[in-house]
Amino acid sequence: MQRKAMFPGSFDPFTRGHKAVIDEALKLFDKVVIAIGHNTQKRGLLTVERRKALIEQAYKGEERVEVIAYSSLTGDEARRIGATVIIRSARNAQDFEYERTIALANRHIFPDIQTVVMIAPSEMEHISSSLVRELHTFKHSVDDLLPEGIHLEDYL
Repeated sequence: MQRKAMFPGSFDPFTRGHKAVIDEALKLFDKVVIAIGHNTQKRGLLTVERRKALIEQAYKGEERVEVIAYSSLTGDEARRIGATVIIRSARNAQDFEYERTIALANRHIFPDIQTVVMIAPSEMEHISSSLVRELHTFKHSVDDLLPEGIHLEDYL
């Protein structure tokens, strides 16, 4: 049986930190589905389609990674795609407490789906999508915060 995990998030934009977590998850799971949550009430830096293209470029040639967009409850989407695990990530204690709360709520609603919280590498704990957006707004280069070979300007 294939062990499939879902890594949900907004990924606006997808960062080196996200990639590091997925790269570690690929050591544990046969397939990782990167699921871009689509919130019609929010306007992000990148469209969902461009986020998807950026992530697909970062994982070009890696057949064990799939990228989708969804607008339902995360647990419902995990069930729909056949994932038995939801991957979450934490950069620090504050992130961990937030993710713990979400994991407990998901366990209550979706007891058949496990949540795995993966700790981001310490050298990337300062990287967040909001930092990338902020630096970009003020015209600072963000290429070193994105996966190698990815340039934000190509997706704007």
